[in-house]
Order: sequence, then structure tokens, then C-alpha cells
Amino acid sequence: MNDDALSTLRTDPIMADLLERHDPYTERNWSEYERLCISIINQQLSTASANAVRERVFDLLDHEVTPKTVLDASEEKLREAGLSRTKVEYIKNAARAFQRDDYTKSGLADCSDEEVIDRLTEIKGIGDWTARMYLLFVLERGDVLPLGDLAVRRGIEQLYNEGEELTRAEMREIAEAWRPYRSVATRYIWAEYESN
Repeated sequence: MNDDALSTLRTDPIMADLLERHDPYTERNWSEYERLCISIINQQLSTASANAVRERVFDLLDHEVTPKTVLDASEEKLREAGLSRTKVEYIKNAARAFQRDDYTKSGLADCSDEEVIDRLTEIKGIGDWTARMYLLFVLERGDVLPLGDLAVRRGIEQLYNEGEELTRAEMREIAEAWRPYRSVATRYIWAEYESN
């Protein structure tokens, strides 16, 4: 994280406090395809459940999570590891897409955030939320605010409105102070939310 991001976020006293208390940049460096699989696994699951399923799926694949290993894996084994029939289909759809096109950081470097979302959501099983997770975690785009994520919304409400409900418009207004580093702020909001 650069000094400009730190100084911008420190202008918000709540965010300044989070910067002192958390380090959300300790996650392993996953490959692009691994990270997309993680986002698919995480869809509509609690963090604990998603982590347990991810561990079992990655163990099944001997931690070689590539389009080829996923396509070669039997649906039955993937389901035994905890994936629903739908999520098996989704990670296999993503595997075929990765074999056809370049979704790597360099391959998407010339695409705008909206173009990336459009390309990813053409893959059955990749919705707006998953595409925004990809922008944030894989492509490391600086100004992503994924208000489709329940933890982000609840985190903003807890931090900025004593847990009371806020509209997405109100959340976007709060997040204006974080521009153009809303991705960084989002990681700190997650860290705080998950620490409670």
C-alpha cells in the first residue's frame, strides 16, 4: 500500500483507527484462477464455512488448483469436498473460460473495471459480486467499493452508523472520502468486521 493511500484514508478518523489496528494484506498470493475459485466457493457462505470448503477442495486437488486439475476432477469428489452441484459447474465453467481467454492481470491490464466485469460475468456462475472480488483481489484495482458484499455493508453500518441500517447511497457518500483508494478501505472494513 502506498503513502498516498495511507494519507488519504487517514483523513477519515474511523479509517485512521482501522489502519492502526489491522493488517489485511497477509493473505497468501493465490493465482488468478485459484482466487476466482475462492470467490465462487465464498458465494453465499459464511467465512468459516467457505474456508472449510476451500481447504477440502484444495486438499482434494493436492493444492494444484488449475483449470486442468479442476476439469479433470470428478464432480462426485468435488461434491464430497463440500461444493454444491451448482458451484462444481461454476468452477468448471471458469476453468474452461481460463483455457479459452486470458483473464490474468496482464491480460486484463488494458480493460476498464466495467469491461472486466462485463467479460467475467459472461461466464455462467460469475456475477457482479464475484467480478468485483476479482477486481479487488486479483487485479488489485485501487478504487473498488463492493457494496454487494454483506460484510462490507454491515461493517460500514457498524463503524459509521452504530450498526443502524444505511442505504447504499449513504454508504457511497461515506466512501467518497476514501477515493481513489476505496479498495484499500474495503480491506480494512472486512478486517474489522471479521475481528468482531
